[in-house]
Amino acid sequence: MARTTHDHPLPEEPFYWRIARELLGELRDGTIPPGERLPGERQLADHFGVSRATVRQALDVLRHDGLITTDRRGSHATLPGLPVETPASLAFPVGARDADPGADRATVTWETPPPEHAQVLGLAPHRPTLVHRYESAGADGRGRRSAVTSFSAVALAEVEELGRYRDRADGEAEAELRRVYDWMRRAGLTLHHRDAITPLAGVPSVRVTRRVHDQYARPLEVTDLVVDAQQDALVYEFTLPGTD
Repeated sequence: MARTTHDHPLPEEPFYWRIARELLGELRDGTIPPGERLPGERQLADHFGVSRATVRQALDVLRHDGLITTDRRGSHATLPGLPVETPASLAFPVGARDADPGADRATVTWETPPPEHAQVLGLAPHRPTLVHRYESAGADGRGRRSAVTSFSAVALAEVEELGRYRDRADGEAEAELRRVYDWMRRAGLTLHHRDAITPLAGVPSVRVTRRVHDQYARPLEVTDLVVDAQQDALVYEFTLPGTD
């Protein structure tokens, strides 16, 4: 009698073939767009729950079939498809102004984040992290906006440029983090944003709460922005894949 394969894979099929098939599925459905750098072997091994050697064998299969290429910066998807466009409205922090940068003030500190941020980021109570503060106002003092952003341990470990700020996070020097989303994408992270916008009771202001996580559902940052304006509640989401 033939052995059933209902609960188990075929015994003669190497395990790395399953990993290769799952990666191929992500290439075909656009989860990993053409030209995007794949996560590193360690990240893939953690994601699939296998050894780095198994991941390496799976990548060899895809490389042999011309579905990925590898250079000194890592492996890249080559499956044909449409290029990924960058949303023009993406900015850090959410609500940052471009018109009058002189009116902006941004600093970073190494401190315990707000409790609600720590919960979203999966940080233990009282564990410090990089906290970014942003303030802006028009020349007449109107249009004031302020934002507080806390970064996760994952973001600091994966994004080299961001991790460097820990040593100079004294809350005094100006912090230029406008390109932080570009840094995250260059590190191979796919950025999933969720922005919730709600009016504040009794004042002509709205609160914007942005949460960002990567392709493995790991939290990267959370931002709370208060804007001197009033509008209806709105929630929207978008995904920005990683790049070189």
